[in-house]
Amino acid sequence: MDIVVNEELKAYIDPLTPEEHDALERSLLAEGCRDALVLWGEVLVDGHNRYGICRKHGLPFKTVQNPRFKSIEDVHLWMIDQHLGRRSISDFQRGVLALRKREIVSERRARRAEAEAPATEVQAQAVEASVEAAPPPAEALETREALARAARLSSSQVVQIEKIQKRGTPELVAAVKAGTISINAAAAVATLPAEEQAAAATAGAEELKQAAKRAREAKRRSPAAGDAPDAAADAVPTQAAVVPEHDVDALRQRVAALEAENAALRQELAALRLPL
Repeated sequence: MDIVVNEELKAYIDPLTPEEHDALERSLLAEGCRDALVLWGEVLVDGHNRYGICRKHGLPFKTVQNPRFKSIEDVHLWMIDQHLGRRSISDFQRGVLALRKREIVSERRARRAEAEAPATEVQAQAVEASVEAAPPPAEALETREALARAARLSSSQVVQIEKIQKRGTPELVAAVKAGTISINAAAAVATLPAEEQAAAATAGAEELKQAAKRAREAKRRSPAAGDAPDAAADAVPTQAAVVPEHDVDALRQRVAALEAENAALRQELAALRLPL
């Protein structure tokens, strides 16, 4: 069988570091390729590094088909779950993968909801064709607590990783992946202007540290506006604190009545003080 390497799938999970790749190569040369490569038809899903090393050195390997794969979404979800279960990936990588899983599951749920009430029979068939036969994962990852459990992180770390993904520049994200800056510090730097983020990441660890310090000090000086975009996005919708117009009129009438009453009392008090 000709194995097809899909570059998008190959890049879907962060690649091994050079050190990790060298360690894997030494292991395969010493012990052989013990784990089968996972395929979806002819497309390689899991084992890209092993496949490349085996081809380089002429090492034998086995392959296995996963019958649960019905779509590229199934493949992505399987890849995410496989890597979330591994200890070698960083906290940031686990958070990113959990957020990807949430996005896939949410899109799948939306399609299922659309399929339940189609506008026409033709649309129904089209939507049903895009909804996979296999049910979506039991945990929808709709809350940060669920995401944290999936990624084996704290809820605060999930918030920080989401902030870095949304507001961090590519240079800052690369620094987090490389371990040059912590997730906590990177989340602070992500609140700075893009140019400042990129410059700090390019300058290295010490400048990133100083940038995080500047961001935190700016937030302390202006706590109300420090994270306004995130606060607005994360807040639970509540009813606006607007007083209806008829209530305003009633309050005005009440105030006028109290003022008249006070005026009458002052007159009575003045009359009591008059000499006999």
